[in-house]
Amino acid sequence: MSSSLADLEARIVAAERLAERAYDRGAVENVFSKYMHLHNVFQDEQIKSLWVSRGTPGIHAQYTNAGVYTDYDSVMAYHTGRPAPPGKLILHETTTPLIEVAEDGKTAQGFWLMAGVESGLSEPQNVGAMPEDLYEPEDKNVDGKRVWAHWVWCQYALDFLKQDGQWKIWHFRCLEVARAPYSENWITFASKNQLAFDKDLAYFGQDGKAVFMPTPDKPADKKADIYAPNRSRTLDVPLPRPYKTFEEVEEY
Repeated sequence: MSSSLADLEARIVAAERLAERAYDRGAVENVFSKYMHLHNVFQDEQIKSLWVSRGTPGIHAQYTNAGVYTDYDSVMAYHTGRPAPPGKLILHETTTPLIEVAEDGKTAQGFWLMAGVESGLSEPQNVGAMPEDLYEPEDKNVDGKRVWAHWVWCQYALDFLKQDGQWKIWHFRCLEVARAPYSENWITFASKNQLAFDKDLAYFGQDGKAVFMPTPDKPADKKADIYAPNRSRTLDVPLPRPYKTFEEVEEY
């Protein structure tokens, strides 16, 4: 075989690998986009199939600073029984994706920013479990119910694993950056948000009842740096970078 033909074949192989990684990048982005579209309309049962299969080593999810869920069932519990109360609006819009697919094509890392709203109505008897500051003033009540309407900003850091030719969520981290009620800005609300965040709320459920996160499987070693006016912002996690195999990177 001539050297020119060998060079051509090598270039074709390299081009095919590059094309496959580009395709995989789009597939990874689609997985998380589908996750968020389903999450926004409370279809979390459909999210379960986006995760790695039961028995996959190393599965874990961290949604707050309280702890980490390291068992398949405890991860799935977060997506189980989530109600869709009338008047509740969750709209998480993910942006600025930074995605790297490993050269071996087995794993990928992704990092996103999220800006959105979380809002709904709470029956008066369900208000006391969370700080009063999270609700709009009582003169904004709708049909006798308290209004909670928040701006919210987060970061998402995920590891993906290819299983049976399909990309699946393997490790999941949600890192809240800031939050503020519609009637207040995020700077003056920062200290109040820290108090609310420490309560480890999962979501406001039926009739606006506060539902808290279940007991985590282990304490959190890595924590989100919630915005505070007396601290400079830093990256909570390393950004995805080109890598060959997963052993070269820090898992999310």
